Amino acid sequence: MGKRIIHKSSRYNLIIKNITAFLIVILVLAVIGMLSSKWFFRIDLTAEKRYTISTKTRTILKDLDKDVYVQVFLDGEMPVGFKRMRNAIKDMLDEFEAYAGKHLTYEFINPSEGRSAKERDKYYKELYKKGLRPTDVQQRDKEGGISSKIIFPGAMINYNGMEMAVNFLNNNPSLPAAVNLNHSIEGIEYNLIRGIKTLSADTIYHIAFTEGHGELPEIEVEDAEKELSRYFTIDRGVIGGKPGILDKFAAIIIAKPEKPFSEADKFVLDQYLMQGGRILWLLDKVKISADSLMFSSSTFGITMDLHLNDMLFKYGVRLEGSLIQDMRCGMIPVNTAVVGNTPHYIPAPWLYYPLMAPQKHPLSRNLNLVKGEFVSPLDTVRGNGEISKHILLRTSRYTRTRGAPLLVSLEEIRKPPPEKEFNRPDLITGVLLEGTFESVFRNRLLSAIIPGGYADFKETSVPTRMIVFSDGDIIRNGVRRAGNKWVSLPLGQDRLTQQTYGNKDLIVNAVNYLVDDQNLMELRGREFKLRLLDKEKINDHRLYWEVFNTLLPILLIIVAGIIVNLFRKQRFAARKK
Repeated sequence: MGKRIIHKSSRYNLIIKNITAFLIVILVLAVIGMLSSKWFFRIDLTAEKRYTISTKTRTILKDLDKDVYVQVFLDGEMPVGFKRMRNAIKDMLDEFEAYAGKHLTYEFINPSEGRSAKERDKYYKELYKKGLRPTDVQQRDKEGGISSKIIFPGAMINYNGMEMAVNFLNNNPSLPAAVNLNHSIEGIEYNLIRGIKTLSADTIYHIAFTEGHGELPEIEVEDAEKELSRYFTIDRGVIGGKPGILDKFAAIIIAKPEKPFSEADKFVLDQYLMQGGRILWLLDKVKISADSLMFSSSTFGITMDLHLNDMLFKYGVRLEGSLIQDMRCGMIPVNTAVVGNTPHYIPAPWLYYPLMAPQKHPLSRNLNLVKGEFVSPLDTVRGNGEISKHILLRTSRYTRTRGAPLLVSLEEIRKPPPEKEFNRPDLITGVLLEGTFESVFRNRLLSAIIPGGYADFKETSVPTRMIVFSDGDIIRNGVRRAGNKWVSLPLGQDRLTQQTYGNKDLIVNAVNYLVDDQNLMELRGREFKLRLLDKEKINDHRLYWEVFNTLLPILLIIVAGIIVNLFRKQRFAARKK
């Protein structure tokens, strides 16, 4: 058998061919590099587009003219779910950094690291005062012991000498921890960009609480005002029947009025809406005092006429003159001591304090249950104009109503109504109205309402929004005596159970949505599918999957090596022939 002779010319051609191929690859990579430097693009291969930020977010980040520094206080040892949240926050900030360029930097901080117990407690208090909400996480170790750790799932955004706290964790006790964490991850983009937008905005919007109709005093809405002041300049004042007095405000809040509105004040509100103003109504239809139940076992509820029925009906809503009883309800303190003895209060379910479920609109989606007190049902009607209606709050399936006037007695705790009577499920208690509204004062003699008439009268509004809740107590925080003064308590916090409901988040989201012309709130509508593992199957087949995941990669590598080796032998054998 003769030997195969490779000529020098063939070897030279092979070398030239390999060098040419190598140079072509280098040239292609260089061209791709040049093109990518001029045309910026990113590819998201996930089904839900988890890593694709919205056009609105990109615009805000690209328009930054000063540096943004984000400190995320979620680092160190923590449960797997929070590590997943941390990674999601990092991925989002990487996306932000890609579009903001040098104007955005971030850092992850472990607030527990390198501090003594005393220093750590002091630092925790400082973070809490700045607005970060801690959570106490309990973990079970391998030996069955339980350890507790304080975690701050939030961030501080710093911009031009100003800072704002951002909290990422949604903590709805009615949902599993995995679902809460998933909802929290869904809201990361909105929470971050809302903070950046608020700090970097050229204009600070003004909003106002109305007075003069028995609205809640400032001390009872202080917590909501404090939270809203992070985004807006807050004012309070009387309408006084003066057209145009509300024009400088981006939105107004009417919080639990108890006195009728004059026609002049209604006209001012109507024309404010026609000019594009936004209104948040928090209204009671039945007047009843919960405080009277502390001194007596019963009290009366009577309907209130605020003279707003014609306005609300024309705008598209109607409040029913009855009270809701819901089997999903909050607590009330009840004195169980014998008459003459020292009072002894225990919490008891109170059907008149419904825990209302936020609906899937971006404004209310993923919020905790909202606590109400003596709530009335709310109906949507056709109204005048081109109005779209979106339900924000509903009661549970086990609901009934009692028409006013009515006697409300603590005796109902001991003898609750039969379950079969709770036959009015899913009652509406909050609604968003958007579109063009028709004036209530159309075809009316204006000189009888406003002396001298009103030259700038508008019959139809520009596109605008309003929100109506059929409970004024949604925004009311508790108060307590501290020394010689009254201090406000956190909005939504139940003093009996220490449960915090979603009232504050709902109010803040509602006002932000009303004022938000860029519709950033739509980002809260993002939904990531939660793909949970079956823990029962994991436990039953744990050994199988551990062996499978350990050995399979090794076997694949061995098989691939054998195939490559056989292929090479076959190739060189063919060359020798």
